[in-house]
Amino acid sequence: MVNIRTEQIVERRSSPFFGFGDSMFEQFFSEMLPPRSYTTQSLGSGVIVDRAGHILTNAHVIDKASKIFVALPDRRQELEATLIGQDDRIDLAVLKIAGEEEFAFLPPARSDNLLLGETVIAIGNPLGLGHSITTGIVSSTQRRIQLEHGHASVFIQTDALINPGNSGGPLININGDLIGINTAIARQAQGIGFSIPIDMAKRVVDDLIRYGRVRHAFLGVVPGQVGERFIRSRGEGGVLVEKILDESPAQQAGLRVADVIVAIDGVPLASKEDYYSFLATYTPDDKVVLSLLRGLDEINLDVQFSALPEGYVMAYTRRVLGFGLRQSRIGLLVDTIEENSPADQVGIQSGDLIAKLDGYELESLDQFRQLMAERLGREPLEFLVVRNNRGYLVELP
Repeated sequence: MVNIRTEQIVERRSSPFFGFGDSMFEQFFSEMLPPRSYTTQSLGSGVIVDRAGHILTNAHVIDKASKIFVALPDRRQELEATLIGQDDRIDLAVLKIAGEEEFAFLPPARSDNLLLGETVIAIGNPLGLGHSITTGIVSSTQRRIQLEHGHASVFIQTDALINPGNSGGPLININGDLIGINTAIARQAQGIGFSIPIDMAKRVVDDLIRYGRVRHAFLGVVPGQVGERFIRSRGEGGVLVEKILDESPAQQAGLRVADVIVAIDGVPLASKEDYYSFLATYTPDDKVVLSLLRGLDEINLDVQFSALPEGYVMAYTRRVLGFGLRQSRIGLLVDTIEENSPADQVGIQSGDLIAKLDGYELESLDQFRQLMAERLGREPLEFLVVRNNRGYLVELP
């Protein structure tokens, strides 16, 4: 286990009238003054997963950090780390520390054979106090939780205490096997801890190390919500297949329009948000079993995912959000608006500059495609739109 410390540079405008109780003067003069830079720090944990010094942690631990430092258990001096890649949809990131020697590491094991009541150990850096260990038992192996950034995901639930600072640290069994990555997502809960199953993490870590990004799995289904009558009759939800794209994995596997997907690899799906969230945990190389309802029949289909097709993200942006983009010297400009689309309804116009997506500054179409690929199906998305040197935030769809 390693301790992680990050630094983030934040720019703020300060007013000479701050503290004098005149908000009008503060607002007026603060906009005239140059911004001042401040450095903020945050703490977290991680685990080295190979001899080369790759570190697995939570994406929120290092999000928007300008510098990342790692403290190893056997060294007093911190090492600066490089961000290899991150995937916000399942809250994982891979860092790299430099060194000529081989690092001691804890290889990923398995989490699919966990048992309820099994003893587990959470290791981390709670509240910046240093290496700490807590123990507990497994309460659930497939606890579905809605994350702060809008996606749902499946976690290992334990009663091992996981506090701020523990995020990104390892969850191990009594044999010392790495079975999960701790995630502090329920700060108001007492005696409950959640960890990302290592089987889920392994699906994306290889891509982050090899490509610096995750290759997103593609099924080719346009999902919809099932009706209230369906939910009342079954006592649970599902995902309605509204459309199947030609030559997609879904078509090749035999899915049909009006099928209802109720589970992926045995994990229940309650909504189209669940569908997009669970799809985010797979790569194009993965095979899964889809459990369907087709009329009164229950069907299981084997499906081989493929890579997200070229152009799919931009087509999704035009079809679902209602605008098109082009690269310009100053950034990404809106070049088309679909009439009565979500973009049209919130007032986006052709020629507007799309400056940020969910707080991330946009500089290129490639960056936009990557950020959108990580957010397909997430509602809402927040865009910073600039027109005539004035910016405003809009949410779509």
